[in-house]
Amino acid sequence: MSTHKSPSRLFIAPLLLALVAAGGFGYWKSLQDRLPEGIYEANGRLEATEVQVATKHPGRLAEVLVAEGDRVSAGQLLARVDTRTLEAQRNQAQSEVLRARENVAAAQATVHLRESERRLAQQDLKRFRELFERGHASGQQIDQQQARFDTSSAALEASKAQVQAAQASITAAEAMVAQLTSEIDDSSLRAPMDGIVQLRLAEPGEVLGAGGRVFLLIDPSDQYMNVYLPSALAGRLAAGDEARIVLDALREQPLPAQVAFVAAKAQFTPKEVETRDERQKLVFRVKLRLTDPAAVPQAKPGMPGSAYVRHAADVSWPESIQ
Repeated sequence: MSTHKSPSRLFIAPLLLALVAAGGFGYWKSLQDRLPEGIYEANGRLEATEVQVATKHPGRLAEVLVAEGDRVSAGQLLARVDTRTLEAQRNQAQSEVLRARENVAAAQATVHLRESERRLAQQDLKRFRELFERGHASGQQIDQQQARFDTSSAALEASKAQVQAAQASITAAEAMVAQLTSEIDDSSLRAPMDGIVQLRLAEPGEVLGAGGRVFLLIDPSDQYMNVYLPSALAGRLAAGDEARIVLDALREQPLPAQVAFVAAKAQFTPKEVETRDERQKLVFRVKLRLTDPAAVPQAKPGMPGSAYVRHAADVSWPESIQ
């Protein structure tokens, strides 16, 4: 009994694949043909607002409190960088504040002493001048008292300058405390918005530099698709116009959307974008935002699909994409 297959059978599988492909293309072409005049289709990929959570200052990651896929709320603590060194520096700066305040108190006491010495020297100078006018004191004594008064005045000014310097040192020490406190607060990484942890990029124990990324968050309530449309069409669109998004994985669930943004400047067609007219070189980026992302939780950022925009208000949506 022969085990060799007939040559004709070798071509059956490729022929079937070709027929399926042709049928798929025919179905797609029929959909295109069924689109009423006034509705345009473009390709794109569903996206969501992304926020990177990163360290502001270098340090060792002490703990990570959430995992990929976790839902987080704005202000929630996500991770913490080791702050023991910063806390020790802050304690030292706080000690400097106390020492500077003590120096201010001592300098102010010195000012009071110098003021008393100056008053006494002023009174003695006045008294000797009166005695000199009566002939009971010499000019040399007047000069001595004048020198004593001048010296006490200079000492008073010097002590006042010491007070100002001590007060400035308080300000500098308090500023250092505030800076270190801010750095300690920044070491607690908190969620900037409600969202989902898409990526966890670092683990406890890792040493990160300034700007080291720890998480990538996405905002599932803000999902959109960027499409590129020819100028003749983009010029008819405005923010708020209705649109529809049909994802390849969810063909039976068209997603209502609105035009959120139309670029003010044209650009060359990106390589990864297929346009209906291959001769179209300049296009405008149009951002379509889902009006109710929570209605279809299966819709995920990254899914490819088609977007439909209506540039004629009197045209009704086909039943397949309503």
